[in-house]
Parts: sequence; structure tokens; C-alpha cells
Amino acid sequence: MSKRYLLALYNNFDEAEAVVSELRNSDIKGFDAADDLVVKSPIEHPEVEEFLGEKPVKVQWFTLGGALTGGLLAFTLIAGSQASFYSQMKGGKPIVPIPPDLVLTYEMFILGGVYITVLGFLICAGLPARRSPLYSAKVSEDQIGILVKAEDGSVAKLREIFTKHKALEIQEEAGR
Repeated sequence: MSKRYLLALYNNFDEAEAVVSELRNSDIKGFDAADDLVVKSPIEHPEVEEFLGEKPVKVQWFTLGGALTGGLLAFTLIAGSQASFYSQMKGGKPIVPIPPDLVLTYEMFILGGVYITVLGFLICAGLPARRSPLYSAKVSEDQIGILVKAEDGSVAKLREIFTKHKALEIQEEAGR
């Protein structure tokens, strides 16, 4: 089935919260509140996290992976380049001196962690992304928008929930 997008606008944050909690508690076929629900607001509402729930944060795993990869790659390349000169006279020094190599390895730990953290942030934030299929300039001014994506058969039920909670405006667009 094809997907449709609905955008409902509200003046009152409490009404928007009531709509989101009803959408989460309702069992509508073709609509998953965890994946198909977006709340848009012109200002930050600290209580949004309470009723939307915790979202998994994965950026720290990118940081850990980038730091470990950068450090291991740096140590391997530095030690490999020093070991390739094993036939040179070292005067009793080790072929791969660990203390000086650790300085450059530390720098690459940081550099790898920073670069991959930025990349991980962009991936986790979904950037670059196409614009939302529905947009209203009123969301940027003073209204709260609730954007949902659902199958054709559940659009009537979603419209009923939006109108029950006094939506100022409901926009609809066919999915792609």
C-alpha cells in the first residue's frame, strides 16, 4: 500500500501532547508511532522528551570506533615505516621505539575520534536529508506541528484523532 503524510497544526502544546499520547496508545494498522511520528515546534519544549520517550544515542559508538581505528592505524603505519629500516644501524636502540610512537598514536586517537564523531553525527541525524513532504511556515512562527506517515486505510482514523483534539489545520499529501 502507498503511504500518505498528514500534518496537523496546534496552538496549544498540551493538545499536541494529548494527540501524541493517543497516537502512541492507539493500535492503528499501517502506523507505527515510534517510526512514523514527528513533532515540530518553533521553540524548545523540555517536556517533549518525557512524552516522546528516550531515543537511542549511537554517536558515542562512532567516537569509540574512530578513536580505536585511528590509534591502531597510526601505530601500525608508524611502526611499519620504522621497521622497514631494520637494516640500518640503530646503535643499540630498538627497531620500533614505543615511547616516541605513543605520542603520534595519541594524536591519531584524537584525530580519528573527532573525524568519525562528526561523520557519525551526520549519519545519526539523517543529514543530508530531503525536506519533509509537508511543511507549514506557521510551525516556524508559533504553532506546533505533528507530522505522521501512515497507509491509505488509516488516514481517516488519524484525521478523526486530529479533529477530536481541535487541530487548527490538517494538511495531507500522498507519499512517494
